[in-house]
Amino acid sequence: MRTSPNRLVAVIFGAVYLVVGLVGFAVTGGVSFLATNGGMLLGIFMVNPLHNVAHLLIGAALVIAGFVSTRAAKTTNTVIGAAYLLLGIAGFFLVGTAANILALNTFDQFLHLASAILLLAFGLGVERSGSRLAMQ
Repeated sequence: MRTSPNRLVAVIFGAVYLVVGLVGFAVTGGVSFLATNGGMLLGIFMVNPLHNVAHLLIGAALVIAGFVSTRAAKTTNTVIGAAYLLLGIAGFFLVGTAANILALNTFDQFLHLASAILLLAFGLGVERSGSRLAMQ
């Protein structure tokens, strides 16, 4: 794992998203599962229980992929990065509507877009291991 940037990024991002998902439950007590307005994580990110579950699932997928193989990490980084890119863009249109079942706010959108850019950059980038390209 030390030689693969994708595996390292997957494990680090996954661990962060697992922690965020768990900590999110501390601020969503009394918030409906699909509430369009949730609790405030770190005072700026709005979350509801569904949003927390999504963070836990995404974090678990990234950590598992990071420990499985470089190919799994690249694929997972790319897929989750693409999903975050779509969510980051669509989220701007969902804020303030009944369709905002993840209780997204503007700060969430920018964080999702930043995650998307980093995950896609690594997932779509070339792996290097020593002097040869590694795709395993």
